[in-house]
Amino acid sequence: MRGDKLKTKILSVQIIPNADKALLKTLKAPKGIHSLGIITTDCDDVSYAALDEATKKADCLVVYARSMYAGSSNASTAYAGEFIGILGSPDPAEVKSGVAAAVNYIENDAAFISANDDDSVVYFAQCISRTGSYLSEQAGVKEGTAMAYLIAPPSEAIVGMDAALKAAEVELKVTYAPPSETNFAGGLLTGEQAACKAACEAFGERICNMADNPIDY
Repeated sequence: MRGDKLKTKILSVQIIPNADKALLKTLKAPKGIHSLGIITTDCDDVSYAALDEATKKADCLVVYARSMYAGSSNASTAYAGEFIGILGSPDPAEVKSGVAAAVNYIENDAAFISANDDDSVVYFAQCISRTGSYLSEQAGVKEGTAMAYLIAPPSEAIVGMDAALKAAEVELKVTYAPPSETNFAGGLLTGEQAACKAACEAFGERICNMADNPIDY
């Protein structure tokens, strides 16, 4: 149903208190990182935002984060899903706290939203009041910057991003051009918190309109 939140499913969570040095080197973990927390889910963008949240709630950083090809409906195994993220810290307790923060964010905050009644068109429009270390690095901005994280299917993302940029005083920092690994698209916009919220609203409204009128020229 239009407006429904489509919750992300957490597929696996594992903690390695003292990771092998060869593994840490392969993952290009920064010096001093010893403990890892690994999360897989069936939705990548919600999970990227959740990892950023973890960096704000615990003394940890994102060591590795990638989307799986084609999307969750084409996952190769039961726990592979659409996304893998790895948090790292010198302290296993901090990794556990970071993982807990990410899980809580996935379960209670961020979600894709349905743009039509049969849920065949969905979008992600998350207003982040202040970024953590991960999304700040991705966008090349200072930590604590307000951000609109916008994602949708390819065509919907293009028209939605145009609407978002015209609706508010925001700056496009990152573009995820179609197709991504999961065949979606979008971007990261920054500005004042109120502007980012307005951009998210305009993005969603335009995609809902497109869901009603997919052929309009």
